Amino acid sequence: MNQTPNSTSLIIIGGGAAGFFTAVNAARLNPGLSVTILEKSREVLSKVRVSGGGRCNVTHHCFDPELLSKAYPRGEKVLRWSFEHFQARDTVAWFNERGIELKTEEDGRMFPVTDNSDTIINCLKEEAASHGVQVRTKTKVEKIEPLPDGGFRLHLHQSNALTCNRLVVATGGYNRDNAYEWLKQLGHSVNTPVPSLFTFNFREKIFADLAGISVERAEVHIKDTAFSEIGPVLFTHWGLSGPAVLKLSAWAARELYEREYRYDVQINWLHPMNEQGVRNELTNLRSDQSRKQVGKQNRFPFPARLWERFLELSSIATEKRWADISNKEIHDLTQQLTRGSYSIQGKTTYKEEFVTCGGIPLHEVDPDTLESKTVPGLHFVGEVLDIDGITGGFNFQAAWTNGWLAAQAIAEPS
Repeated sequence: MNQTPNSTSLIIIGGGAAGFFTAVNAARLNPGLSVTILEKSREVLSKVRVSGGGRCNVTHHCFDPELLSKAYPRGEKVLRWSFEHFQARDTVAWFNERGIELKTEEDGRMFPVTDNSDTIINCLKEEAASHGVQVRTKTKVEKIEPLPDGGFRLHLHQSNALTCNRLVVATGGYNRDNAYEWLKQLGHSVNTPVPSLFTFNFREKIFADLAGISVERAEVHIKDTAFSEIGPVLFTHWGLSGPAVLKLSAWAARELYEREYRYDVQINWLHPMNEQGVRNELTNLRSDQSRKQVGKQNRFPFPARLWERFLELSSIATEKRWADISNKEIHDLTQQLTRGSYSIQGKTTYKEEFVTCGGIPLHEVDPDTLESKTVPGLHFVGEVLDIDGITGGFNFQAAWTNGWLAAQAIAEPS
């Protein structure tokens, strides 16, 4: 039988970070609220489990709302205001109040001191249990039906329909436009979803055998665009990864999608050194270490195998002595080190941490409550909205902040 609509009932579709945080805070703030989470898969909080290599990158150690909001290619303006109410400092405090201590790593990412995502998962599950939140897995919602007198009927796959007074959609981002059809039926539009946070695949596998080697500070620029990032770059079997590449993929997500992931990148492997500075260093090597082979050098912070590859790409034999290097060879090597150009064709999703650019447009929700401007009582939180951040804990922070704001609004007696 269908349930009767209950003025104190809340259903949350999606058992990820945003959904759980909404549920536990709404239930805590309003003990009279009946809260249920519906998750279509077998497990809840699956992205929390794999985040940060299984350690869970909870948030980022940036406690200035304005600076924090600048880490979001989509959603900056809305989040700038949202972070005044719940930001990274509040996330740290929330978990600390529940006995979970977070630590900050050199790049600003914050993890539980246990280095285990189960710490965060267990905390959220225990919080849900302590406040009476019901969790149903393997429960797929196929249609949302707003009821004439308020509330919603949820049509489920191979199960009886459920009704509720308030509803939160926290399903995460979809990678296909048609996956949003059930939300379009409610009168909402959808910004076409495209991937964000992905690695760059080389057209020619010129560095494939160097997988695992990294350069600590490179500048990566997408040619014929204004997109550029500085930071660590990691070689993979397929191409390039690391923080600089992942951040660049987020900022340029739509541009690269439109180019069908075929474009050229230019890399200064020695940032902040410029072309003239590198040329001077190579010229000095020629005079200071004239008897040594060019395969041996101590001026640039590259592993030997990577240095040898740069020489090979510049058509310079590693056995050659520095004294025998021509001005043209110095020029070619300088170009390779500071303006190396590489053709990219294709992408690889960053591990299991799939993030989408796209979703429900932010102008269709109230920024203070995340409530739909089209359907009263319906809220959207997390990646189902057109919000996404760069790598480093920012996507989870948006989820915690969304969940907090929605919970505050829903918990208030109507």
